[in-house]
Amino acid sequence: MKSISVEEVYEKNDRVNERLQTLIISLDRGEIDRIPEDGKWTIANIVEHIAIVDTSMTRVCAKLLRKAEGDSKPGDGCITSSDVFAETTVEIANLKMEAPDMVQPSGERSIEESLELINGNRQRLEELKPSFEKFDSNEYRFPHPFLGDLSAGEWLMLIGGHKARHIKQIERQVGRK
Repeated sequence: MKSISVEEVYEKNDRVNERLQTLIISLDRGEIDRIPEDGKWTIANIVEHIAIVDTSMTRVCAKLLRKAEGDSKPGDGCITSSDVFAETTVEIANLKMEAPDMVQPSGERSIEESLELINGNRQRLEELKPSFEKFDSNEYRFPHPFLGDLSAGEWLMLIGGHKARHIKQIERQVGRK
């Protein structure tokens, strides 16, 4: 088990979000819309996927925190992640994975709209921060399709991890790493 403060998780997620924003701003329209050699997602598609996933994960966090609040489960300002969570996230970090249908990009949202949605989700998470600090974000769980049952705190940590994974994908696609 690993424990980290809510503040540290938010700081890490903010740094990853800033990295994504900076990367996207540095790209031209041709890079954003170019279909990669594997014929899969453009960068615009990747960013749309991130926005969809962010929305889902933010909702899950809110739902689990409402349960903790409703049951008056006080927290200690820390998030505890299980060893299984830590091991599994490391194991899948470099695996090529297929996103479930519900989080597949449609291609109908512009990159600007996707970034706006990401920023809106970031604002919603900021609104949830006092609940993460005040209530137990570790007890209640919701299933992830690859990682199993996760707590609100683990979902919050996963938001930054998911973005970081796709930042690497974007960087590879434009030849930066």
